[in-house]
Amino acid sequence: MHFLQAGALAGEVCLYITLSETDRELREGAMSHGWELGKNIVIFELTPPESLLNAENHQSLLYSSDLELGEATRQIFEVVERVKPTRVVIDSLSEIRLLAQSSLRYRRQILSIKHYFARFDATVLLLDDLTTEALDKTVHSVAHGVIRLEELNPNYGAERRRLRVVKYRGQKYRGGFHDFTIMADGIHVFPRLVAAEHRNQYKREVVSSGIVELDSLLGGGIDSGSSTLILGPAGTGKSLISMVFAAAAVARGERVGLFIFDEEMGLLFNRMNKLGIDLVALQETGNLLIEQVDAAELSPGEFAHRVRSCVDKKQIKTVVIDSINGYQAAMPEENALVLHMHELLLYLNRQGASTFMTVAQHGLVGDMRAPVDITYLADTVILLRYFEATGQVRRAISIIKKRTGTHESTIREYRISSNGLKIGAPLEAFQGVLRGVPHYFGENKPLLPDDEV
Repeated sequence: MHFLQAGALAGEVCLYITLSETDRELREGAMSHGWELGKNIVIFELTPPESLLNAENHQSLLYSSDLELGEATRQIFEVVERVKPTRVVIDSLSEIRLLAQSSLRYRRQILSIKHYFARFDATVLLLDDLTTEALDKTVHSVAHGVIRLEELNPNYGAERRRLRVVKYRGQKYRGGFHDFTIMADGIHVFPRLVAAEHRNQYKREVVSSGIVELDSLLGGGIDSGSSTLILGPAGTGKSLISMVFAAAAVARGERVGLFIFDEEMGLLFNRMNKLGIDLVALQETGNLLIEQVDAAELSPGEFAHRVRSCVDKKQIKTVVIDSINGYQAAMPEENALVLHMHELLLYLNRQGASTFMTVAQHGLVGDMRAPVDITYLADTVILLRYFEATGQVRRAISIIKKRTGTHESTIREYRISSNGLKIGAPLEAFQGVLRGVPHYFGENKPLLPDDEV
């Protein structure tokens, strides 16, 4: 219907030949998507002769499949001669295949239909419901292009739809699977992101977090256009640190996009407000875009399309993804996640957008594991840890990696309070902080005093 609607809007005569649905069913289906089939779209309902519907006349000698197939083909040719369309849809080939009864006759019939339509310089779209074996490629060699649609059913959440261009004769096309959804206004396709197609020149600058100690850890700040991974167990303040960078970007007059997978929006606004970051006020400036993402409903391709739209159309220069754990839930396989993240981060890098991602590790202290390792993709890795000292659970922050420059190799304690994030001096006299149980070898008191909470 999209194909015919586009032709009708261009003033072309379009023909829909249906062997499976009635004229009324097709028009009702079009109306459900808000489409009204105008005079430029002709629907021809191909039905067998009334004599064939009479049970008394069902004799193999007189009404064989040869006569039924020939009658169907004759009706198709007659309506084409009468309408002279530019675009044609035949729905569907499965009925023609049943009438043909053999692969040879079916192929011959498709070839005759192809050569017939070539005389009219018409573009023909053939539909097939794949009721036969997947290896049946009778039409593939005849058609100029083949598009395959698939539906995946995950264990939880909505079905996922994707398409693949199997063949397009004489044209270069983007291979692989592309996610698509069916909405009230029709089909929305999200082409697979290829970062190599997007190149942009921009001046790299060092951007500040607004916290002197954090900037010192980072060797002055974060380079624009780079990607930063904030890694740590639950409750260490990964979201808070990403929001600190987002608030600093808005204060500089840049546009920021937050994509929240894990947290309900009202709770996030309330929690950040108690920590000194007023997201409502930042939104009112017009420079902060916040989107709630449901991993059970959103496909990876649609999410990448959303991020790309924000960067291209809304000039977003800072992107926060909170968290990769939620993004992984939208992926069927971990390998697919790494490939998606590689293309997405490379695209954002080439557009000059700084990216901040959070990953929650399993466990609270000691050895920890992340659900997926994407540290090699990130330009900067910020590591957060709990550790025990003087009978209290404390937090430590360190920069493990910075690809774009130098950084401090020290470990600092930090504290989260109503005043926001406070980072202390380097813990130079401690060993084993990142393991969770440090040993103190110094004489001074480098830990943050309790009265600074």
